[in-house]
Amino acid sequence: MLKFLKGVVGGSSTGVKDLPYNIGEPYASAWGSWVHYRGTSKDDGAPVSIFSLSGSNANDGHLVAGRNGVKRLRTVRHPNILSFLHSTEVETLDGSSAKVTIYMVTEPVMPLSERSRNWDHINSICLLSSYIRDEYYAWGLHRIAKAVSFLNNDCKLVHGNVCMASVVVTQTLDWKLHAFDVLSEFDGNNEAATGPMLQYEWLIGSQYKPMELSKSDWAAIRNSPPWAIDSWGLGCLIYELFSGMKLSRTEELRNTASIPKSLLQDYQRLLSSTPSRRLNSSKLLDNSEYFQNKLVETIHFMEILNLKDSVEKDTFFRKLPNLADQLPREIVVKKLLPLLASALEFGSATAPALTALLKMGSWLSTEEYGLKVLPTIVKLFASNDRAIRVGLLQHIDQYGEALSSQTVDEQVYPHVANGFSDTSAFLRELTLKSMLVLAPKLSQRTISGSLLKFLSKLQVDEEPAIRTNTTILLGNIASYLSEGTRKRVLINAFTVRALRDTFSPARGAGKGLLVFLTSY
Repeated sequence: MLKFLKGVVGGSSTGVKDLPYNIGEPYASAWGSWVHYRGTSKDDGAPVSIFSLSGSNANDGHLVAGRNGVKRLRTVRHPNILSFLHSTEVETLDGSSAKVTIYMVTEPVMPLSERSRNWDHINSICLLSSYIRDEYYAWGLHRIAKAVSFLNNDCKLVHGNVCMASVVVTQTLDWKLHAFDVLSEFDGNNEAATGPMLQYEWLIGSQYKPMELSKSDWAAIRNSPPWAIDSWGLGCLIYELFSGMKLSRTEELRNTASIPKSLLQDYQRLLSSTPSRRLNSSKLLDNSEYFQNKLVETIHFMEILNLKDSVEKDTFFRKLPNLADQLPREIVVKKLLPLLASALEFGSATAPALTALLKMGSWLSTEEYGLKVLPTIVKLFASNDRAIRVGLLQHIDQYGEALSSQTVDEQVYPHVANGFSDTSAFLRELTLKSMLVLAPKLSQRTISGSLLKFLSKLQVDEEPAIRTNTTILLGNIASYLSEGTRKRVLINAFTVRALRDTFSPARGAGKGLLVFLTSY
């Protein structure tokens, strides 16, 4: 089957030759009759997910419902709903039989069931506490509850089959809702409103159906609140998540041994036998004790950062480096770090956030650091925020070696050099000290045409400490200068300026380094 699909996508005469994506290996599970494949873009190799659904003819019930799912996913947009990219439908020949296949391309995700198994495996190896796992699960459930609340309360839509199979996980570990095949409008006064659910409720496993849906009691469904069916589904998801098992019978929902105590009461209210008494997902989000944890609160703060005042931001970012140690490391580097980098780049984060960025970055591999942290740092050098510039210079020893010579010469130094002429002596001195890291990466043209001119001015700076440190710096970078430059500039700098300085430490630095230069 996989070989056939690859042939179709690859451009055979009977296939989807215009589909700009390559199909890879399938995941072990997917919702309903869909098959979930890893995929890549033919243009740039970017990862995607490709879902396929096949039937014997265009009127196959699975395909008709699948078209509803594709249409809904294309039009319903929300941060916690799977992002749609592309779809197409083709008819092909599989031997002597015709076959119709729907292809739907989305952002790259993996099934929650596989992600959860990976997480549990890592926890067992590292002997991590269930507390860390619960923090991650609370954050994920929070995302899905937001998606369900959006559908039920804002859009008056009913998903119809919220469960573990309808949840996928992104590369940044966000949980997203999908599987919209039975998604329907909800209007108690309109008998046609629940059309797709009425037509395709056979797609929903009997173990996931609340009593009114199991009995096909459409009058009761229309008289229930719009969240009734999906609140039940949230309960099913919670059971599957914490039990680690796929729900096989509705009666299993009564087994609450694995449900966290802080979530148990809400779980039971979600699964009320009376539809009108089921807990609205919006109330779950607002009031559940289970969601009151550091990870949920930290990411939520980052996502509404623009609504916070400067004092709140400053307090938050000063605490963030220590807080990051207490959060699941994988989520910090895959989710929180990108949020932090973006906030710094767009100016919504204050200078103390830089410390947190560098700390989180230290947990990355060299390759990841170059992709996720260095680009942000380079952009920040162009910032007009003096506090940001000071922070960059104060921490330059943490990232300076990772910067390439070309990047330093072309993108970093031109901005740093402004600090040589700053009215603040503190910033001038920080700029000077940063050259211990940056100067070895500068071209001879930049050193002789710019850096040495600035250092010449700093040798007569009004601050004695700056004059002294300038002389010391010249000695430290002497080996990076051409022979002609050393003879022309340095001897004059030490004999004419340093040895005549009224500040004795500056004269001492000049004498010591003059002896050092005789080795050249």
